[in-house]
Amino acid sequence: MTANVTAPPLLGADAAAVCDGSLVGWADAFGQLRLEAGRWDRCGVRFAFYGRVSSEEHQDPITSRGWQLLRAQALTSGHGRIVAQFFDIGHSRTLPWARRPEAAALLAAMADPDREFDAIVIGSSERAFHGNQFTVMAPLFEHYGVTVWIPELGGAVDPKVAGHEELMVLLGILAKREVARTRIRVRAAMTVQARDQGRYLGGRPPYGYQLVDAGPHPNRALARRGVRVQRLGSDPECGPIVSWIFAQRLAGHSIARITRALNDTAIPCPSATDPQRNPHRTAQQWTLTTVRAILANARYTGRQVWNRQRTDHDLIDPANTTLGTRDVMRWNTPDDWIISTSIANPALVSEVDFIAVQGIRARRDTAPDREYVLTGLLRCGPCGRLMDSCWSHGRAAYRCRHGHSSATAPASERPRNAYLREDHVLAHLPALWLRVTTARAEGPGKGTGRHGAGGRRASAGKRDHPRLRSGGQDTGRQHPVAREDRLRLTVTAPTTHRRGGRETANARSLPKARNGRR
Repeated sequence: MTANVTAPPLLGADAAAVCDGSLVGWADAFGQLRLEAGRWDRCGVRFAFYGRVSSEEHQDPITSRGWQLLRAQALTSGHGRIVAQFFDIGHSRTLPWARRPEAAALLAAMADPDREFDAIVIGSSERAFHGNQFTVMAPLFEHYGVTVWIPELGGAVDPKVAGHEELMVLLGILAKREVARTRIRVRAAMTVQARDQGRYLGGRPPYGYQLVDAGPHPNRALARRGVRVQRLGSDPECGPIVSWIFAQRLAGHSIARITRALNDTAIPCPSATDPQRNPHRTAQQWTLTTVRAILANARYTGRQVWNRQRTDHDLIDPANTTLGTRDVMRWNTPDDWIISTSIANPALVSEVDFIAVQGIRARRDTAPDREYVLTGLLRCGPCGRLMDSCWSHGRAAYRCRHGHSSATAPASERPRNAYLREDHVLAHLPALWLRVTTARAEGPGKGTGRHGAGGRRASAGKRDHPRLRSGGQDTGRQHPVAREDRLRLTVTAPTTHRRGGRETANARSLPKARNGRR
């Protein structure tokens, strides 16, 4: 109800006619008449309806909205009418109202002094509020003079009335318990289905597999409706590619070399093979991450493997927990995987070979007499990437391949690799350090000019080596160079250009591409 309004004369006169003549009796009669009238205008209370459904895949939004609206209409019958509707679809109750689109629109409308409603009616309190959400939002409702009606109370919630706030807290706890209970029950059921039954639990089939029929659904009610279960079957075209990838890795070839061979022989990448399930991919070529993901997927052993990833709920702002959490996907370690006790689908690689592949790592040994004092401190001017350490002609050097790797053939327009000798950089660090520290000491615009303190030396240093400029902040990492002398440098013009060496693709044993080319 709208706050800070005066009593209309009509109700006051009616209360005077039925009271016993005392002030207390008149006030009681006035309150009773106000409750019966619903509001001081002839139209009654104007309500805004709010409801929510968490998923449109497993629930019918139209039916859910219908029964929630029906409950709200039954609650407001005789008190007013619903003039606005706000209904969220596909948003969890754990999200604060400000992060639900329709609930946020309702809050924005509530802040409008000329809003078209006087109160909010909830179709289901457990779908609208979670945990302590109502307690957090109660001051906001009170500030704007908007009451909240819920079916469990049969009317408006008044936090000043004993028991109302406790009931809302209890309903929030029950809603939170329902979410946790459902999560635990579903995860337990999926664990049993994956481990003991080897069931396919949904999602995109891995590259090399396709979905095949596995018979009627074990639930009799679903089976009568024609629902059937599926399992993974070997893809006759992509399955041999997966086996070849594992064989090449066991032969000692690098992931980059395998990727290059796949691209050179025009083998369609996974997103190009199944574009409908990969609309978020470019479907252009094989990448290092794609091959690496295939080599790390234990489902190619023929066993059903579930729970390789988990969803963590990280606080958006630890200083303001009312903002809620965001979902973050993270990889589980193998000891948390759920692995089927029996073979569930055709194996594309043996378990022994899969385990052997997991132990293959590229050697990154550095010779004892080789040291790179500027590792992680040099950036390429044209592309802004960190330069890689390399040993060139018996000296420490740094290179940038501008984001390219040996996984793809170099394009004609690709820029040449940039190389920079370390001794060329170290020779100009003192001049650069003096220039930067002088500029900081004398303030912006000072110390770097022609007549500023140290300006002549700094300018001379810059003229001596026009390829270097300051371009960042200290990373704070432990480094052979002293902390006060560490600068983030940017190479704006490479000193040496040449094509970096790359592995030659060996595709003699690679299966033929679909178009017949090797």
